[in-house]
Amino acid sequence: MPPPCSRCASQRVINLETARKLGTAAGALVGSAKGAYASLYATGGLITVSARFPMSRIASAVVAATSGGIAGAAAGQQMVQYLFPPGEGTPWLCLGCGHAFRILD
Repeated sequence: MPPPCSRCASQRVINLETARKLGTAAGALVGSAKGAYASLYATGGLITVSARFPMSRIASAVVAATSGGIAGAAAGQQMVQYLFPPGEGTPWLCLGCGHAFRILD
């Protein structure tokens, strides 16, 4: 059960550690999909070469998905990281007033 907000006493709070993990995972997933899609359906020199060698097209899609996933995970991590309040304890964010606070365990 999440603690109430220390500013407005609202019960609508989320754990920022969980939000950070979800943001990193979602960023990696979206980055991987974007990288693979852009690699497979891009117009340019790679398509003409890879039309003759379909395995090189798959390999380039895997490399693009990996690098896109890494970039997406970093972006997802940074989007949530700035919300963290300084100090020790479990970080929480109130969805009612936007107050970030920590609760010592």
